[in-house]
Amino acid sequence: MPSAEPAVPPGEPGGIAAGPGQFTAVAEPYRAELLAHCYRLLGSVQDAEDLVQETYVRAWRGFGQFEGRSSVRRWLYTIATRTCLTALAGRPRRPLPSGLGAPAEDHRVAMPAREPSVAWLEPAPDALFGGDPAAIVARRAGVRLAFIAALQVLPARQRAVLTLRDGLGFRAAEVADMLGVSPAAVDSALRRARARLAATGPAADDLAEPDDPRQLDLLNRYVDAFTRADTGALVALLRADAELEMPPIPLWFSGRPAVIGFLGRRVMRPGRWQLVPARANGQLAAVVYRHTAGGRQPYGVQVLTITGDRIARITSFNDPALVRHWPEAADDRRRTL
Repeated sequence: MPSAEPAVPPGEPGGIAAGPGQFTAVAEPYRAELLAHCYRLLGSVQDAEDLVQETYVRAWRGFGQFEGRSSVRRWLYTIATRTCLTALAGRPRRPLPSGLGAPAEDHRVAMPAREPSVAWLEPAPDALFGGDPAAIVARRAGVRLAFIAALQVLPARQRAVLTLRDGLGFRAAEVADMLGVSPAAVDSALRRARARLAATGPAADDLAEPDDPRQLDLLNRYVDAFTRADTGALVALLRADAELEMPPIPLWFSGRPAVIGFLGRRVMRPGRWQLVPARANGQLAAVVYRHTAGGRQPYGVQVLTITGDRIARITSFNDPALVRHWPEAADDRRRTL
């Protein structure tokens, strides 16, 4: 467990009079947005849940000394951010396969083994961002999978500064107090983070909004084509430059022929899969179950990136443990969004 951090940040006067009996009432309303904040920094819902819990343990222990020198919200964000930075120290970034090497353009390439030693980036259900002010400020672009992946490229402190300043709207002086650095250091980190994202971050494509009825129809057609193993129907849904990646398999494919060839020859079989429409990272998604002799088993989550009226990328997270974050899909056999 990371070493304890100072529970009370310096800050502006005012606030509440601290008292242990008040803790739940004043702190609990911020749990959802803190979970989204930690997910942005960590790239894992499970890790975010663990560190938010640790944040609340630390806050509870220090609440008796909280003297209202900053708002409760800022105090909690200070503890959460410092807890995440401590956890990230010495830890490698969470990548996607597309962040590790060039794509394959021929589906006949030999398939590498799964790479469990890599801590892969994980998707997050849209419900995670329901109370997240950063998602509101940045709209859906601030939670999209490509943006979360780009954040992981930044050094941890730059990642934190960018999220606190641009996503959550804290002032430079506030972030400096939260991180225990100077305002000049915050401004410098923010400039470097913005420059790095501008150079390596996701392009500002014509990304579709998941509430658009046309995109919901596209998702349902994709689910139907995948379930029936209809590669012809799938071809009509993909862009010519469509991409497919499947962590924890480090290989990824670029180009519709390679994507269709791989799915059609190695994955899609009638009756093998059930896909339940869902949402993840502000995008359309599907929770995937596999039919086996032992019954329906969780398999993973597919997140679709839609540009215009076609699917530009399928990110298939083939990890059964992720399915638990979409409990609404567990007993839903035929739902459409």
